[in-house]
Amino acid sequence: MFFVKDLTHRILLHPSYFGPHMEQFLENKLYSDVEGTCSGAHGYIIAVLSILDIGSGNVMSGTGQAEFVTRYRAIVFKPFKGEVVDGIVGEVNKMGFFADVGPLNVFVSSHLIDPDMKFDPNSNPPSFASQEEVIDRDTHVRLKIVGTKVDATTIFAIGTIKEDHLGVVG
Repeated sequence: MFFVKDLTHRILLHPSYFGPHMEQFLENKLYSDVEGTCSGAHGYIIAVLSILDIGSGNVMSGTGQAEFVTRYRAIVFKPFKGEVVDGIVGEVNKMGFFADVGPLNVFVSSHLIDPDMKFDPNSNPPSFASQEEVIDRDTHVRLKIVGTKVDATTIFAIGTIKEDHLGVVG
């Protein structure tokens, strides 16, 4: 699910960057540091919408660097158990398949796939196939997240397509 959140980030600035363009450099540094990263507590930071406050820098003794605590508003993506999402299959093997849901990689085990769909190792590329559908690389699927594991910098998810209205889309 997508959220708009107010977050903070610490930026260390070397004294060589002090000057008239320091604020522009801090803004660019914030964008490059946080966009596209994953915070376990907040999820994937998709984009910075606005910078709320750059803060006044505190010069650190010994190094001469300044530390700025910036507050910003961002769009974040955090998956939840029970959420239904659309993804694109990236890899298929006999254990199941991996689907990319934006920055999130979701594994769907062969036990969480409809029993009518059988793994076909002889097809090229490998796929799960039934009478009506085929799931192989680049197939669009709708799946339900049945579990997530959050680490400090990544989120792992397990999904299922074994329920009504889930599976191949289109």
